Amino acid sequence: MEFTINNDEGNYQKIEKYSLETTNELSIHYKKILELVGEDPNREGLEKTPLRVAKAMQFLLQGYEIDPESILKSAMFKEDYRQMVVVKDIELFSMCEHHMLPFIGKAHVAYIPNGYITGLSKIARVVEAFSRRMQVQERLTTQIKECIHNTLHPMGVAVVIEAQHLCMQMRGVQKQHSVTTTSDFTGAFNREATREEFFKIISSNLH
Repeated sequence: MEFTINNDEGNYQKIEKYSLETTNELSIHYKKILELVGEDPNREGLEKTPLRVAKAMQFLLQGYEIDPESILKSAMFKEDYRQMVVVKDIELFSMCEHHMLPFIGKAHVAYIPNGYITGLSKIARVVEAFSRRMQVQERLTTQIKECIHNTLHPMGVAVVIEAQHLCMQMRGVQKQHSVTTTSDFTGAFNREATREEFFKIISSNLH
């Protein structure tokens, strides 16, 4: 069972969908967590916190409900274009599966078509679908690459992700300015010249 929250504030409309059963179950557990860390979940400031967190987690992890390959297939077009297509600086927000803390960054994605192209926004939606799950950055990078490779069958795919991990910044080593970069390539991007062209494009300030 799902319920929808529709909040109209002037010209802004916010629509969110949640599972009622999941929300109630999560709320019970989050209330218990607050008790275990020494808080009073019944005090005014925390009274609705378990419910808010239950909704937030469903929003942050909504990628499990999305099929990334279907996103690409929904806008596949035959096109005789065989040069590099790059979508860079795609903002991403994901959840580290080791500590359940966010990592935040951007993805740069490229492919070289082999008979088919896809809508540019669909590349960003694929990044969103995989990032809104419990993740490690290495797996996220490969999943995006494999989805595009298996669906469009291009001559090559390149994915680079740069991210900052709150599990490194807020706890543990506590290094505030560290950035983790991961990359994965297929096909034509395994050639040094093609890969260098890709890195040159994502490093430029053409926009």
